[in-house]
Amino acid sequence: MPDPTDIYATAFKNGSLSLLARIVDGSGNNVSPAAINAIKYSVYLLNDQDADERTAVEGHANAGLSIGSVLFASLQTGPLWTVDTIGYNFRHVLDVSTHQAFAIAGRRYLVEYQLTPATGQVILVRFRVNAI
Repeated sequence: MPDPTDIYATAFKNGSLSLLARIVDGSGNNVSPAAINAIKYSVYLLNDQDADERTAVEGHANAGLSIGSVLFASLQTGPLWTVDTIGYNFRHVLDVSTHQAFAIAGRRYLVEYQLTPATGQVILVRFRVNAI
């Protein structure tokens, strides 16, 4: 079973962020684009005093993504991936040209992706982002 741990990142206030992950299914196999019907994401501003409170960030709520532009059939490696030598199969660069994603420095955000497979349960991938 995949590890349901959030991934941590840091972003500059009003900056973009390139988010990378290796996404596996319930059997531990890398998820392929052919197995996914839809991907959407949301960015939330978190409340450090109330873990249950989160506010959707305008322009980044339930936004659909093109599967082929963010999910790869094979693991990718190279200069972007320095954490390990295995690689990633998911990469999304947040587009902040119209709506900022991390507008308040010193606050925490949650970027949550929902991958809807052709069969089976929705796969959640979450990044906790500190804005500086």
